[in-house]
Amino acid sequence: MLTRMLPAHTDEGARVGGGAAEELDRVLQSRAVHAVFQPLVDLDTGVTVGFEALARGPAGSALANPAALFEAAYAAGRVAELDWLCRATALGTALNAGVSPDLFLFVNTEPQSTRASCPDDLRAAVIAGERRLRVVMEVTERAVTADPAGLLAAVARMRAAGCGIALDDVGADPASLAVMPFIHPDVIKLDLRLIQEHPDLRIARIVNAVRAHAERTGARILAEGIETPDHLDVARAMGATIGQGWLFGRPGPLTPPPAPTRGLPHPLGAWTADGPPATATTPFEVVAAHRPVGRSRKELLLPMSRLLEDNGLDADEPIVLIGCFQDVRHFTPHTRRRFAHLADTATFVGALGAGMPADPAPGVRGGELAGDDPLRGEWNVVAIGPHFAGALVARDCGDSGPDRHRRFDYTITHDRELVIQAANTLLGRLAPI
Repeated sequence: MLTRMLPAHTDEGARVGGGAAEELDRVLQSRAVHAVFQPLVDLDTGVTVGFEALARGPAGSALANPAALFEAAYAAGRVAELDWLCRATALGTALNAGVSPDLFLFVNTEPQSTRASCPDDLRAAVIAGERRLRVVMEVTERAVTADPAGLLAAVARMRAAGCGIALDDVGADPASLAVMPFIHPDVIKLDLRLIQEHPDLRIARIVNAVRAHAERTGARILAEGIETPDHLDVARAMGATIGQGWLFGRPGPLTPPPAPTRGLPHPLGAWTADGPPATATTPFEVVAAHRPVGRSRKELLLPMSRLLEDNGLDADEPIVLIGCFQDVRHFTPHTRRRFAHLADTATFVGALGAGMPADPAPGVRGGELAGDDPLRGEWNVVAIGPHFAGALVARDCGDSGPDRHRRFDYTITHDRELVIQAANTLLGRLAPI
């Protein structure tokens, strides 16, 4: 994915982006992108088990470099169109080259394309590629933080089409660790900086979180940036079973090898499960079906809620924190300041309620609840990170009188799978950027 990361907004970058609009239009109109491919290797056997497809613009043009190409597309508001073009080109090239369905083809996707439909002239290549190839779609934590509802829907569509899911650039940003449970990746791609930098406590935390997630879910670990035998040793020590980097081959034209030897255990195996099943529509319905429920006044539950929220203040444990407040009037000025403060360190902070704006506080993503949404009867706080998981779920008993004296049926859980399910019911209601 590093080949598609956007450059810093320097003056030079701004000049390139500003002068590239016409060139971008020509590229998109003429479908003038091509794909290069980098091999993915089984670290135990040295066998090539797949490729990552990487986008390139027209050779010799100002947009030949993928960073410049995507920078121009973002500036023009056409990144979804470019993303679909790159995906269709990669799949079509692989099909034409006769890539075996036993080899994996990793293809990047951008957050903005999760809600955009595929252009008509590209649809046939995408459908054929997804049917005939073993496709793994790569996403980053940006996809969750930009549009959580759109990403969850897109991941479901990808899995229904038979695609695997990879979480890319893990370790480049602490946010990637916090979003792993929601993407539920089949493959976790370690950022090349983890492999190439001198090991320290920060890297150890990241690797331990990745290995713990892989152990829980069966996800496979892939190490990027392997350029030397020393890098290979580091990758293996971090639990990687698949490698990618110049030691095995640079990006270039596709010359697919024979399929892996029949009978050789494939390093990815079958896809992992689709993630925790969505069997309920609210956090209370999710958790109360598995945990005993008590009854208490709001004033007695508030300290429990704040204790969960305080986990967002730990910079070493990046979390996703979502609160459901029934109505925006319960998102008081004090709560607004508190959530804005939590957003400074947490990976993602969301707030839901009737009348809740899309940006209820600095750094906080809002979600408005419809009049018939059952969440309007619930007060929920859900927090999940690489090592921590907790949820307070409460259903309003319908009392009148002072707010602090209102009673709720409630339960608390630290069961990771239940917390993930509870969080997923909330993420799907949050507004995109």
